[in-house]
Amino acid sequence: MTNTLPTLSNIRTPALTQALQHKLDNKTKPLGSLGRLEALALQLGEILGTESPTLDAPQLVVFAGDHGLTARGISAFPSDVSWQMVENFLAGGAAVSVLARQNGISLTVVDCGVKHDFLAGLPADTQRPGLLVRKVAGGEQGTADSSVQPAMTAAQCQQALHNGQEIIKGLPGNALLLGEMGIGNTSAASLLLARLTGLNIEVCTGAGTGLDAPAVQRKTAVLREVLALHAQATAPLDVLAAFGGFEIATMVGAVMQAAHERRVVVVDGFIATSAVLVAHALQPLVLQRCVFAHRSGERGHEFMLQHLGVQALLDLGLRLGEGSGGALAWPLLQSACAILRDMASFEAAGVSEKSATEARTV
Repeated sequence: MTNTLPTLSNIRTPALTQALQHKLDNKTKPLGSLGRLEALALQLGEILGTESPTLDAPQLVVFAGDHGLTARGISAFPSDVSWQMVENFLAGGAAVSVLARQNGISLTVVDCGVKHDFLAGLPADTQRPGLLVRKVAGGEQGTADSSVQPAMTAAQCQQALHNGQEIIKGLPGNALLLGEMGIGNTSAASLLLARLTGLNIEVCTGAGTGLDAPAVQRKTAVLREVLALHAQATAPLDVLAAFGGFEIATMVGAVMQAAHERRVVVVDGFIATSAVLVAHALQPLVLQRCVFAHRSGERGHEFMLQHLGVQALLDLGLRLGEGSGGALAWPLLQSACAILRDMASFEAAGVSEKSATEARTV
């Protein structure tokens, strides 16, 4: 499948990185005493290309879609929960709605392929606040059942990628927080992880929405069948099309566009990271722009993070999705920018630094 995504350049320049490190090292604190917050501050400065970074108009986008594979009983919840949760987001009652509101983050939900008409009964051209309808397959359709055929056609995959790019072009700000909703999407993410890393599907598959141990075993058996059916899909976009879903593919396009624009990309849990996994397979430099919010309680997420060689900011046992982990981590990004931008240097504050002799003898 042809890759039409934007090309990424290396944003790390020795001059800026050295200037940022020097600025951090000369703040009124012992060297490195703010730990990983300093590394985060340096990364944010590199992404935004400045020694005084500011996070403006953050956008949390929840990409929603349904999965045909749910017909095989791989989820503890029926697919109707997808559209019901979208309505919950729009009503402001979901966890991510509360957290976004608390942190002053704009929340947008994108219908990438939910089996529901959110505009039914409304006048033509009506738009619902906070909702973008970008259905890939049209009508009330999710992806196809990947245990029978590819989850999406090559054309649908390209459409989803394009939709993701265009969504980001239309949003303000310099930070994108990834969220998702879709019953069955932990199965799609597990399949992407297994194929793109070569890991056994057993270690990639977890409880998802709350399956018990026997149900996880049945889910794993179904996913093994799906992998065998699509054994020829090995190129990143072919893998994405084979296993789905529409919300993940749209997220890949959004990630690549945000990275191209040098926005900070805040990555949530297992599903959001699966989109970054695909984007990384296409263009590894995407990781320079990504901040990983948390390590999910979903089994395969740790393996995704290990494969990408990254460390998440939080480890709270979360496995809700929605972008909830990104919203929880957001204050850390704000703090990192504030430290770099506003904290005094030894010289400015008139505070004595550790002497060269002390530095050698400590």
